[in-house]
Amino acid sequence: MHSKTLVSKIAFLLLVTFYSCAQQKPNSKKELATELDALFSKKFKENEPGAAVLLIQGENKLFEQGYGIADLKTKEKITANTVFNTGSISKTFVANGILILQEKGLLSVEDSIYKYFPDFNNIEIAKKVKIKHMLSHTSGLPDLRDVRNNIEFYITAKDTANFAPTKRADSLIFQPGEKYMYSNPSYNGLALIIEQLANQKWQQFIIDRIFKPSGMGTSKITDGDHPNANVAHAYIQNETGAFEEYDYGGVWSSVNELAKYEVALRNHTFLSKETIEKSRTVFKPKNWADSIPPNVGYSWFLDEEGLVRVSLEKDFQTKIVSHTGSQGGFRAFLISFPEKELTYIMLSNRPFSGFSDLIKDSLSLFHKYGLIE
Repeated sequence: MHSKTLVSKIAFLLLVTFYSCAQQKPNSKKELATELDALFSKKFKENEPGAAVLLIQGENKLFEQGYGIADLKTKEKITANTVFNTGSISKTFVANGILILQEKGLLSVEDSIYKYFPDFNNIEIAKKVKIKHMLSHTSGLPDLRDVRNNIEFYITAKDTANFAPTKRADSLIFQPGEKYMYSNPSYNGLALIIEQLANQKWQQFIIDRIFKPSGMGTSKITDGDHPNANVAHAYIQNETGAFEEYDYGGVWSSVNELAKYEVALRNHTFLSKETIEKSRTVFKPKNWADSIPPNVGYSWFLDEEGLVRVSLEKDFQTKIVSHTGSQGGFRAFLISFPEKELTYIMLSNRPFSGFSDLIKDSLSLFHKYGLIE
């Protein structure tokens, strides 16, 4: 066979093979949106509390949809601009606030918290625990709040009241750095450190240093109460199935503005590249003693074994950075794939079953459509 003819045939076969493989892996934005919509449509009805969802890659919105009602009294529909309580996603703002102060030379994550809270009953405990332990939920500090019998108080209480029981601890649950244990009071303490060093309320510090530079113009932070207007209300269902308001204060944002927050992190808008990378790298204490490997950075969960808890036949090769949120009737997640410039966000104003499965199914779709590996 003539060499030129052979080359032509080989080129043709390669082209056919490439086209066949491309056909096997769907890549249609419309098809992905249809499948995502089907997932959320099963969860939220048009005339009930619902959710806002955004999937964005770079500046390209792959999926943006609102489901249900933001306020059952006014019947206002949920959109991608509806402002929700973000729950514990707020911890990422507090953590970044601490890191901003470190870059200004006002503190170090290696500081013992005794430097900021010398009024601990057991001073030795405060001397052992460092800021980095509180950021990574590895402090060993016990949560001594009586939340079970006084949930309303502790959800609405100021940071001082939430952190005060911790200062009465007479022992640690484990030595700092040995294990992971999620700690809400630790972040109340971190917020108080921000206030000490910034000489202003931590809420205003975050607005000035993170919200404004990130272009988060409608995001807000309340100090205890639900905002008076321009935000979603949260609901839970009572025994009869009727929806009752279940609102609390906190950090408020929309899926569109949380996407701006992620872009600001990616672009190093309010923190250096080095600091952001370290905050989104697993904190691995030298004295780690747990059977489960560490998987938390400075507030961020960093793989599928974290809060996302995804289980596929094949592990993802793409780095996952995430945080979820729950406050009153609000539920939320922010999942980022920085290497792919892909961000996936949901904010909801009602609890719903299958939260983890929804995330798992979504990420399976992203894998199916070649967005992640």
